[in-house]
Amino acid sequence: MTHKRIGIKILMVLCSAVLLAFTGCGKKESPLPPEINGNRIAAPFNLKYRSYDTEIVLSWDHKINQETAAVTPEGFDIFMNKKTFDDCEGCPFEFEKIGHVVMPSMAFVNPIEKGFKYYFRVQATGDGQMKSEFSKTVQFESP
Repeated sequence: MTHKRIGIKILMVLCSAVLLAFTGCGKKESPLPPEINGNRIAAPFNLKYRSYDTEIVLSWDHKINQETAAVTPEGFDIFMNKKTFDDCEGCPFEFEKIGHVVMPSMAFVNPIEKGFKYYFRVQATGDGQMKSEFSKTVQFESP
């Protein structure tokens, strides 16, 4: 009789383990197409700015790497976040797309207001909704 109880308990533990192994959190990301070596767009780099009284000029570089990122971008999306100096330090924020430039241009002009912190980043875009990683983010403070 004790062997049957032990067998039943082992069976219950195994069934529980199998159920736990095949359950997930329920969150799924968007499906990603298979990536072929070189079939991607390199991220823009060396993002920098020049500021003037009422505007800021962003510029960046882009390089094609035949082994890892051989796709030539069609253009670049520009993203920005704008905060006041009173906003909490380190609070999360979201970038908003503010513009797009078409290759071969690698510059963008944006108006600015005094009394804000601006954060900018750029992403290369290509055919068929192909996008690169984001560039590094640059911060500008307009006192």
